Amino acid sequence: MKKDTKLRDDQFELYDLTVVVESISGNCTCNMKVSDKFHLKGGKLSLPDTADFCLYALQSTLPLLPAKQRKNHPADWMETDARVVCPDPECKLIMRIDRDNLRVLNHDDVSPIKWEK
Repeated sequence: MKKDTKLRDDQFELYDLTVVVESISGNCTCNMKVSDKFHLKGGKLSLPDTADFCLYALQSTLPLLPAKQRKNHPADWMETDARVVCPDPECKLIMRIDRDNLRVLNHDDVSPIKWEK
């Protein structure tokens, strides 16, 4: 999206995200491998066809994703940090959250409560 585009009062921007396994230096019992990934577009998670993603690795990313989808102050740590660790200490799996496209969403398309100015 171009920076000079003006949003309506009932619109907001979110980044699409890709969470990718960047490294594994331990024993991953969930058979994850480097380059495994999932995508977050708007509020929907998706996996590439025939892909799996470890529930425990996924759950460690979930609290960060809504903040990572939004533009934050340039000095905010969410703007500079992008790595998340799987909670299994034997796995030593590190994931990276990548920002992809910036999309414009309409409030009424994503909320049952109608926007009123």
